[in-house]
Amino acid sequence: MGNRLSKIVTRTGDAGTTGLGDGSRVAKDCLRIEVIGEIDELNSSLGILLSEVLPDTVRAVLLAIQHDLFDLGGELCLPGSKVISTAQVIRLEEAVTQFNASLSPLKEFILPGGTHAAALAHLARTVCRRAERRLVTLAQSEEVSDSARKYINRLSDLLFVLGRALNKAGGRGDVLWVHGRSKVGKG
Repeated sequence: MGNRLSKIVTRTGDAGTTGLGDGSRVAKDCLRIEVIGEIDELNSSLGILLSEVLPDTVRAVLLAIQHDLFDLGGELCLPGSKVISTAQVIRLEEAVTQFNASLSPLKEFILPGGTHAAALAHLARTVCRRAERRLVTLAQSEEVSDSARKYINRLSDLLFVLGRALNKAGGRGDVLWVHGRSKVGKG
């Protein structure tokens, strides 16, 4: 990388535009930049989760995902490029299978919560889902690779499973949703 980022204040965005990887300039509020920002926020939420004490297997998976999300941001920064691979999508599917194997089957919906780490995984899942919605919107008007869409969809699945796995690792069960509970005690 050398000294590519040695100058942080460039003033090139002062007029409300930013540069893409191909050298073109776009408005900072254009949909492509919004999606890149959503992916960055997702990566940051994983950074917060990684600040927790986590099982080594979870930590390794999350660190790999952070690198993948940089790949995804790079892909989005270069319109028409394809950086996210089928292998990266398959790696997420395998992680879902691995972590889900030790969990009991779900019979009820669960609430996001339990241990702090599990709650952070659920929060990252919601950020991921928002990023996915914006990526799908972008794909309606601009080229987005199938692998990118599949990756972000599988990632939200994995984050859901990790929330459950982190509760189990922390000695807590799932926080189950009780249908009609908000009506209890009301006349």
